[in-house]
Amino acid sequence: MSNRITVGLDGSGADTATADWAAHEAELRGAALELVHAEDWTQYGPFAVPLPETRDQWAEELLSRTRDRLLREHGTLNISTHGSKGLAASKVLAASAADADLLVLGSRGLGAVAGFIVGSTGSATIPETETPVVLVRSIDGEDRPPGNPGDAGPVVLGVDLRSNCDRLLAFACEEADRRACPLAVVHGWSLPPVFSYAPVLDPGVAKEMAHGLETTLRELLSPWEKKYPRLALDARIVLGQPAIQILDAASGAALVVVGRRIRRPALGARIGPITHAVMHHATSPVAVVAHG
Repeated sequence: MSNRITVGLDGSGADTATADWAAHEAELRGAALELVHAEDWTQYGPFAVPLPETRDQWAEELLSRTRDRLLREHGTLNISTHGSKGLAASKVLAASAADADLLVLGSRGLGAVAGFIVGSTGSATIPETETPVVLVRSIDGEDRPPGNPGDAGPVVLGVDLRSNCDRLLAFACEEADRRACPLAVVHGWSLPPVFSYAPVLDPGVAKEMAHGLETTLRELLSPWEKKYPRLALDARIVLGQPAIQILDAASGAALVVVGRRIRRPALGARIGPITHAVMHHATSPVAVVAHG
């Protein structure tokens, strides 16, 4: 890692919130900040696009304007810019973030019910990189999120106890520790279909299964509690759909952390349904961490 945060800018209304969050995170980490814009004009299909000279000038002004503003507000940051004429923005962003600690992208609000639009570039970039990706929200068309990036709130981590969670726990613990805020670890679960009627016949079945999961989660968290003794860690085993339980816990969170399994299938990598739901509906910034 290069102790650098890379942030993707596309000139949309989400850029200000995205850059502000990335700058605040860079200050917390003592990291450099890299602003990246990748031209991807082919996404506009048959529509006319500006001349190359106009495109280049627009991109340079976007990067320069954002850098100047951030330096005024965060004068101690080391900020660099990088523009690319690559046709596939997702690949350019993934390559730029290959040795970075974090890649930060924006998403735009669609309303309280519809959630957020991550965008084709963001959705395509996440499976392309093993660098943690943070999606920063822009609410109701505004280019700044509610509150500010330094607002207090817990870090919320959604875990699947059937997976190797070490990389997610390492990321979430570090984020909570540097913010000096609590870490809530959530595992949502449902009874297997074979036990559908068991709680009616014997109410102790669900309680017994929940107790077993709580024990497993506590054992999983034990070494991290020792590594971060000052961290307030809240373990939650909740009956219900995992995505809904994570979203419920994420209200007012400083950051929500979810995982994406690293796979190399013939048809390409993908984002799992739980992570996909959290990405599109959580109002807090969402970190997607690739893990084995």
